[in-house]
Parts: sequence; structure tokens; C-alpha cells
Amino acid sequence: MRDSFDILLLPGDGIGPEVVNAARAVMDVAAEHFGVTLRYEERKIGGAAIREEGEPVSDETLEAAKNSDAVLLGAVGHPDFDRGPARPEAGLLKLRKHLGAFANLRPVAAIPALVSASPLKEEIVKGVDILIIRELTGGAYFGEKEEGEERASDLSLYTREEVERVARVAFEAAEGRSGRVTSVDKANVMATGRLWRKVVEDVAGEYPNVALDHVLVDAAAMHLVRNPGRFDVMLTENLFGDILSDEAAMLPGSMGMLPSASLGLPGTPGIFEPVHGSAPDIAGQGVANPYATILSAAMMFRHSLGRPDVAGAVARGVSVALEAGFRTPDLGGKQGTEQVTEAVCRWATAGEGVT
Repeated sequence: MRDSFDILLLPGDGIGPEVVNAARAVMDVAAEHFGVTLRYEERKIGGAAIREEGEPVSDETLEAAKNSDAVLLGAVGHPDFDRGPARPEAGLLKLRKHLGAFANLRPVAAIPALVSASPLKEEIVKGVDILIIRELTGGAYFGEKEEGEERASDLSLYTREEVERVARVAFEAAEGRSGRVTSVDKANVMATGRLWRKVVEDVAGEYPNVALDHVLVDAAAMHLVRNPGRFDVMLTENLFGDILSDEAAMLPGSMGMLPSASLGLPGTPGIFEPVHGSAPDIAGQGVANPYATILSAAMMFRHSLGRPDVAGAVARGVSVALEAGFRTPDLGGKQGTEQVTEAVCRWATAGEGVT
């Protein structure tokens, strides 16, 4: 196993710098415990980059990402740029495309200590463990666009190759879980949905030990809040995955609990970021929930850096901190970002129990 890595930090906008700093503190503690050296470079993305560099992500930042072992990102987006010619979100899309990060992994698990924080009934949430795999570089977000005052369009385009490669990620993940893939589409009305369904069925033939079923996206949205336990691995196109994973945030009780990993071909840097947005309304108040970013760092150690030992320590620190009652206001608690971070750091290397 390697013990030295180069990490690009892209804090971004709003609460992004706060949660990235929190994750960095936890990463440093866990890495030191296992004799791992982390070298950091920090650059701008999103609104912060527009302000200082004139564009949502610079070519220099894209190259720095390509030359790193992994990218840890905070959040992008700010209302100051909602009507401007350059939008902060364009920087993130460009970064994903540049690194070829086509598969977005979003684990959604009901954490026992937070069952009461979910707006759903305990019997619905308890035991839920879903992995949402979202195609990330195709569909309407990257298709040709027409924008005007009287007419607008977003072309949703998928090729067989794009669907095949993300489908294989889903089936391979399912082989290590409960062996079930639910493919989400809108095949009853969309041509891309029919292609998606056909290609996924073709790929399924390569994985005889994995069961496949298809669900229309509107039905999937209903099942997520009525019977989420029916899902193991959910495979979705770009737009549907974006929406469904945000909805799934209600299972653990807050979007502040959902990490993600955006992965490309083996050997390319992954992008690790919380699912939540930049939340500029609470930026600088010290109340941002850092758990999703910290858990994204755990995914980074596991998927890009090949250090499951460090990943396990970080995840353990989160679990014990939650069991001990360290919760930010979005989870119904009274602790701030700094207090939560200190708790995770304390228990990331302290073994299984609270000390």
C-alpha cells in the first residue's frame, strides 16, 4: 500500500471552505495514525474562482486535478451569479468532464443514532442501505443547449458506451452487496430511457448472480419514501440521479449526511464531495454540518488512495461521534462545526468505543 499522496482541495463557495477544513483536520489525524503522508494543494472553483480568476474553473486548476491522486471538493454555487454569464456550477461540470468522472457513487444509509432525525417513520427508515450510482458526464446536463427569452432546450443524449460503462460499475458494486440492481429510467416516454433499458439488460447478461429490475423514475421517487428497503443498488442517468439522491437525503435525516465519490477509469483521480450545496445563508456562522464531507474523505481513502484502514478509522470517528450525541442544528443538535470535527478527530483513532 502506498503511504504518500497528493490531494487537491477545492473548497468552493458558501460553507465549502468550512466543511473542507473540517475534513482536512480529520484526514490529518487519521493519516498520521497510520503513517500516511498527505500533501495538499488548494485552488479555487465555482463563484470563488469567478471572482478571482474570471471563470468558474481555470485550466491550471484542471491540470492540478489531473496530476493529483484525488480531489476533495466542498460546494459550488452562490446567488450573486444566478443571472451572470458564468455560473459556478459550470466549473464542477467541467472538472468532472476533464477527469472523465462518469460514475457518481452516493451511499445512503440509515444511521441508527439518527433514525429519529428522519421525517419518515422509524419502521420505514430502519436498516436502509442504498447505493445510488448516477451517470455523471452525459444526459441533459452536457447536451447541446439553446437559451433565450421565448424558447429554450436542453438536449439529453446518451450513447451505448456511456450507459454500458456506468452499468458495469453498478453490477460490480451489487456483486459485493446484496446482489440487486434497480435501473431507473423513463422508458415509457423517452427515447434515451428505452436505449438505457436495453443496454442495461444487455450488460446484466454478464452478471448472472445479480438480479435486475426496472423502475420508472416517478415510481422510484415514491418508493424511496414509502418502501426504501426494496432498493440495494440504484442505477440512474444524470438528471434523475441528481434528483433522487437529494430526495434520499431524508432517509438519514439531512443532506448534510450524504457523501459522494465521482470516479472514472482506473488510475484517474476521483472527485469526492458532499451531496449538499453551498448554503450561503449559513456560511461563516460555524454551524455547517461537516459529516458528509468527512465521509467523502473516507470514500477518498477507500476508492482513490487504496487505504481502507484509514477510511475505516474516519468512518468510525463519525459513527462514534453521532452515537455520543454530537449533532449540528440540521440534525436537531446544538453543536457547531468545530465541536463536531473535534469529536470525530478524537474517536477516529480511539478504537471501537467511546472513551
